[in-house]
Amino acid sequence: MSSADPRRRLFLKAAGVSIALPALETTQRTKAAAPSTEAPMRMVCIGNEFGMYPGAFWPKTDGADYQLSPLLQPLENHRDDMTLFSHLDHGQKGGHFAVHTFLTGVKATEARGMPDGGISLDQRAAEHVGSQTRFPSLTIGSEDGLHGGCRISWTRTGTRVPPITGPRDLFRQLFIDGTASDKRKASDQIALKKSILDSVLGDAKSLGRRISKNDQRKLDDYLASVRQVESKLKLDEHWQTIPKPQPHVDEPEDEGLTHDLPKLYDLIALALESDSTRVATLEVGGSFAASDLGIRKSYHGLSHHGQVQDSIDLLVQIETYQVQQFARFLKTLKSIEQPGSDKTLLDNTMALFGSGMGNANSHTNTDLPIVLAGGGFQHGTHKQYPSESKQRVPLCNLFTTMLQQFGVETDRFANSTGTLDWA
Repeated sequence: MSSADPRRRLFLKAAGVSIALPALETTQRTKAAAPSTEAPMRMVCIGNEFGMYPGAFWPKTDGADYQLSPLLQPLENHRDDMTLFSHLDHGQKGGHFAVHTFLTGVKATEARGMPDGGISLDQRAAEHVGSQTRFPSLTIGSEDGLHGGCRISWTRTGTRVPPITGPRDLFRQLFIDGTASDKRKASDQIALKKSILDSVLGDAKSLGRRISKNDQRKLDDYLASVRQVESKLKLDEHWQTIPKPQPHVDEPEDEGLTHDLPKLYDLIALALESDSTRVATLEVGGSFAASDLGIRKSYHGLSHHGQVQDSIDLLVQIETYQVQQFARFLKTLKSIEQPGSDKTLLDNTMALFGSGMGNANSHTNTDLPIVLAGGGFQHGTHKQYPSESKQRVPLCNLFTTMLQQFGVETDRFANSTGTLDWA
């Protein structure tokens, strides 16, 4: 049976092999690197599936003395810790379908020709982390949202990274060690999957000698996915022998995304503090229940408000709650001191808050609402970039800047044209 045989793919799926993480570029390098006493940089990306109502989000002025808009008011205590960006986007069209380009800059269907495929910002950062943490990244969201659930994180091969769907599951992954029996079963599964991959690679080498160039390209794509699985198995094997950190909080209950949002933020902060991960994403999407805030209309329905003021008021109420929880998250990060320094966890965490949707009512993906907090940048301003189409600055320029701040040696990301001048 050849590696391109669909039965092989089914066998891999049945054996539990999941193609979800990108290749780890630093796995070998980090083993030989000398330990650093400097606190590592982290990255957290918060995505909103329906954007922010522009009339309540954008300030009327820019610069250091800009006045906070109604939706930014909850961030008043953090205005010196954050920067607001106007007129950044990916130049995408497609309404809700283009929302999924928030962290990639490109649609999954158009990513094949890109140098890095359709990899998302968080997964590019996770490649840099490699095996230094138990979880190179955490993707958190819901599977019952609009258009197929959480679609914020993507690998190089255009594979959607499936999310952790609630605080209970996130807590257990972060802090609960399996029993001795569980660990034996996990080790057996790893050994089985490694054996399957060895067989797949052997078949591929044999097949590669007698196929056309076009088929070779298809085989190369498949092998790239296989190598991702191989890297994931090495990571799993490494961390099997290392106990998980002990939490100082009780296991939370799942109550739905609206009630769970503050719990998820708290667990992300704990994951960063314990260095269980240095990269996390959280998508707030269609599973957000407006009814939990006492609102009878649906979140998605209100995002298409049709300029009806009552609907706009309710939408802003929902969005204000989300900004409040983000502000609370920043406060938590700022309260955690970094050992051996005068810095806080916020100083060493880039916290991106935004959306791939600019205006849900008109289904436009321009002028995306973008806030970046922490991460050691010089903050405190509203940066307004050109709005004219020929002079527009890609959002990926900000992402390139963030990757460089994270420690990635790169001068581009997706459709970037450079970095952002932070002066």
